[in-house]
Amino acid sequence: MRDYGYEWPEYVSVAEKRRQAEKELVKLRKQGHAAAPVIVQGQKIVKNFWGLSWCSNLERYSDFASRLPRGRSYVRNGCVIDLQIEKGKIKAKVSGSALYNVTITIAPVAAKRWRTICTDCAGTIDSLVELLQGRLAKSVMDRVCREGDGLFPAPDEIKLACSCPDGAYMCKHVAATLYGVGARLDEAPQLLFALRGVDEGDLLAGAEQGMIVSNTAPDARMVLAGGDMSALFGLDMADASEAPVVVAAKPARQSRSAKKENAPLTKRTAPPRNEQPLKSASARKGRAAKAAAGTKRAGKR
Repeated sequence: MRDYGYEWPEYVSVAEKRRQAEKELVKLRKQGHAAAPVIVQGQKIVKNFWGLSWCSNLERYSDFASRLPRGRSYVRNGCVIDLQIEKGKIKAKVSGSALYNVTITIAPVAAKRWRTICTDCAGTIDSLVELLQGRLAKSVMDRVCREGDGLFPAPDEIKLACSCPDGAYMCKHVAATLYGVGARLDEAPQLLFALRGVDEGDLLAGAEQGMIVSNTAPDARMVLAGGDMSALFGLDMADASEAPVVVAAKPARQSRSAKKENAPLTKRTAPPRNEQPLKSASARKGRAAKAAAGTKRAGKR
């Protein structure tokens, strides 16, 4: 047997691996590290759409096909005692014959590629809840997950590193971490979008058009006052905090002809004799003087 300078570690049973993983997890937490272990219930590592899609994407690439199965038992046995996912990077601590550090770097989605995905899905995604639960039409989900130009990374977009002595490009600790990502996406699918450096909200119908906010005050002629709204919709829209201010409209000026037409028709009549208006005192004196003069002229005759 050829000696490659690598000594194979002793066989460790499944039960012993679990005990070691639990001990390492306790140590990390005592050191103040907020560990986030991958916990798999049963034999199925992934169950939901995004976790299944992540693992299927990895397994369809021949670069990884022969190496990934080695990590399945590790992740099932709780050996991934810490998994952190952030933009462009996955960090993990995997318990084996020792505690190993795994770093996986994933290139962000190219802006042009993401725009194409959003354009192809335009008008078809109305709910982020349905998107993250994988409950949209199959054609839409297939487009988002399409091999080569979808949301999932290709092998040339992934860089793998592990602190273990195994010289393989993908050791079992790295493989366990990649399956651990699938299990984590079952719980929090939005982490996939964070990992690829994109905003899932961009996929919403009409999101590419955006909402334009104007700082210019609207034209007063285009704004309905509260009274107008009440009259239009038949609703009581009075503001409880203050009484509405009513501004009386200034009446329009009328022409003279219009005034004559609109004036009420009344007949001017003289007051009865017994209701003649009283004249001034000077007028009465003058009338008495005239009467006296007339009497004198009559006596001379």
